[in-house]
Amino acid sequence: MRNEQDVNRAIEQYSNLVRRLCMIHLKNYADTEDIFQTVFLKYALSSVSFENKEYEKSWFIRVTINACKDLLKSFFHSRTTSLNQVMEQAAYLPPDHREVLEAVLSLPKKYRDIVYLYYYEEYTAPEISSILGKNVNTVYTLLTRSKNLLREKLGGDGYEI
Repeated sequence: MRNEQDVNRAIEQYSNLVRRLCMIHLKNYADTEDIFQTVFLKYALSSVSFENKEYEKSWFIRVTINACKDLLKSFFHSRTTSLNQVMEQAAYLPPDHREVLEAVLSLPKKYRDIVYLYYYEEYTAPEISSILGKNVNTVYTLLTRSKNLLREKLGGDGYEI
C-alpha cells in the first residue's frame, strides 16, 4: 500500500492521461470517472515498484486500458442504455412518444429506474429485483405507483401504459 504523498503525486501527474484514455475508449463522462477512481485505487493498493517514470507511466496506461475493456465487456454495461442516449434519440421520436419519455424522466428516481428497466430495457420484475437489490413485491408496487403517476402526468386514461 502506498502513502498519501505518492498517490497524490501520481494523481497530479497522470490524471489527464487516465481521463483522456478513458474518454477515448468509453465516450462517457460517468464511466470515465468510475474508471479513474478504479485505476488510482489500484495504484494506491498496489505494492509494485517501478524502475523509472516511464515504467510507471506505462503501468497507468495498461491498467487504464484494461479497466476500460473490462467495463465494456461487463454484462451490465452491454445490457443497458444510458438515459442520455435515450434523450438524444428522443429528438427523433414522434411528439406523443417524446411526451411519454419526458414524463418517465420527470418521475422520482425510485420510480424512474424501475420504469426504465421494465419498459425500455425489458427486464422482468424478478430481474429488476436482483439488479436493484429490492424485494420482487416492492418492484411490482413501484411499477404500479409509477403507472398511476404517469397517468396523472399524461392526462388520464388516454395512454396505455
